[in-house]
Amino acid sequence: MAETETVFNEPTPYTLRIDDELLDVTKQKLQLARFPEEQTDVDDNDWSQGAKVKVVRRLANYWANGFDWRAEEARINAEFNQFKVKVDIPGYGPQVLHYAHQISSRPNAIPLLFVQGWPGSFLEARKIIEPLTNPSDANCQAFHVVIPSIPGFGPGDPPTKSRFGPMLTARGFNTLMVEVLGYKQYVTQGGDWGAMITRSMAMQYPQHVRACHHNMFPCGPPPWYKAPLTMGRLILSPYLYSKQEMGSLKNMQYYRKEQDGYLRVQSTRPQSLGFGLGDSPIGLLGWLVEKFHEWMDIAHYTMPDDEILTFVMMHWMQGATPGLRYYKMAFSEEGEYSTKKAFSRYLGTPIGLSHFPKEIMLPPQDWVAWVANVQFRREHDRGGHFAAVECPELLVRDLRDWFSSEVVKTAMQG
Repeated sequence: MAETETVFNEPTPYTLRIDDELLDVTKQKLQLARFPEEQTDVDDNDWSQGAKVKVVRRLANYWANGFDWRAEEARINAEFNQFKVKVDIPGYGPQVLHYAHQISSRPNAIPLLFVQGWPGSFLEARKIIEPLTNPSDANCQAFHVVIPSIPGFGPGDPPTKSRFGPMLTARGFNTLMVEVLGYKQYVTQGGDWGAMITRSMAMQYPQHVRACHHNMFPCGPPPWYKAPLTMGRLILSPYLYSKQEMGSLKNMQYYRKEQDGYLRVQSTRPQSLGFGLGDSPIGLLGWLVEKFHEWMDIAHYTMPDDEILTFVMMHWMQGATPGLRYYKMAFSEEGEYSTKKAFSRYLGTPIGLSHFPKEIMLPPQDWVAWVANVQFRREHDRGGHFAAVECPELLVRDLRDWFSSEVVKTAMQG
């Protein structure tokens, strides 16, 4: 939807529909694709070189010959009440936002902002909307759920100017909640980019963001000279860390050693990468499938082919580049609310954390306590980076329990 078709702060209903031409071209490209060859001494279950050829080939064949996007598109439009609205973002200017807004019938429902990550989209919330807005148990906390798309992800209009990272996204999403929807006080949930955006929101707008929940928390250890006991505990981690903390530490170390190559490319030269991933459905499929495999708890959740391709379509429809470029914009931010500083200083907003064992970034408790007012923490025995997709019932339970606590009730009255 073009900017000229909207009026500031006046939502317009939106229906997702990808052009027939793009669907036709996609099928043609899939049918003409070339695939790499696996080396003969690499095991079928060894993903250390990246996405497996046989997996990508199978998915590509299904995408071209079996996947019914129009049926999936209709289901998405039936499940989400979608809108677009033009807002004036402080320090940036006009930007059209896409969002879904699911209103609960419960009189005590709490406004909840759910923010996605990469390579996800607003569809990450698909399995948790109904239990959050209309819980079957009358005693469970209910929510009015708002799910915006990060601009450039899925149906979200991409920013036309640079500098649009989490700090500006936070300002836009707060404008959406307060000025467009009228939620003067609300709570948030975010992992991946969602964690960074919602933390920036809490830093910039503490009077509106009353409590946060995260399933990822990308902070480092405090300076050794300010927290010598924390550093000593890290040095003696094999003896002093809990089983969960040791698992988290190993996940972070493995991520930095083997998995953050995408981060370095996307945060430095995303547009060069975009020429390939934005033009080749096979390239984008391989790039994202590897992340789903590596970051999910595949021992407990297998992502169905339709779900994989639907997630990929959310980036393919934009030509992939806006989602890649978001990394460059994030790490180019300056100022006290920037991505580089968001997790380096203490924030008093009450925080709830859910630990899923395959999450790539959830540090030891004393690291987090240095920068966050953690009032709720729950450990799980399954789940990974995409908690709302992999184990929605566990995340829903944590959100209900945390946001119905006395701590949050008191914060909402403040």
